[in-house]
Amino acid sequence: MRKVLDFGKLVLLGCFLLFLSCKSTSERTPSILEVVDKRSFIPKEEIITFCSEYQIDPHSVYWWKNHWVIYVDASEISNLKGKIKERYPNSNINLYEKPFYRFSRDEHCNDKRMRSCEHVIMTANLVEDEAMQQAYMEYHRTQFEKWPEVSKGFCNADFQQVLVFRNGRQLMLVISIPKGKSLEELNPKTVEHNPRVKEWNAIMSNYQEGLADAPNDSTWITFEKITEEII
Repeated sequence: MRKVLDFGKLVLLGCFLLFLSCKSTSERTPSILEVVDKRSFIPKEEIITFCSEYQIDPHSVYWWKNHWVIYVDASEISNLKGKIKERYPNSNINLYEKPFYRFSRDEHCNDKRMRSCEHVIMTANLVEDEAMQQAYMEYHRTQFEKWPEVSKGFCNADFQQVLVFRNGRQLMLVISIPKGKSLEELNPKTVEHNPRVKEWNAIMSNYQEGLADAPNDSTWITFEKITEEII
């Protein structure tokens, strides 16, 4: 899995989601509302003001320059969509309704302890070839059966949950990790003594590519969390 912290796309990307605790995610289904604004930049302060006006927890908001994401429960989508459309009438709004892939620690690990966690949110595209897109979906549909080493790697890395959403070619990936940890710290543990995960990652790289204006040779873009210092 490749990850990039820089992305040159000059559109606003926002995914509106309610910040869910890891312990509740097996019972509640999150959705993603993606907002693409025509402006090339939006100040953090404007995002925080919007959250304050509509009682959205700012600690659940992530961004990268002109991109911002919020994690929301599916039941909140319609209400938020109307508010967003009213505030940003020229924006494009895309719904990622349900994850097509879900790993949960309490379902797939021997150590089923679900810890308080935070979310890492990333985005990439599938390649344009429809046959390859179908193959990608089939790989994920049968992963737990045919590639159990992948979920074992997630368990070893202490991932609490992994969700993947799709809208057209665009993917949204949410990795939930224990609070106080970082993906950079944990992700290498997925491949320790686990060559099948390396094989899986190599295969998946053939099906994924960066968004239209992503830097050369980059695939996954990671959104940064808005820090408490500016609130």
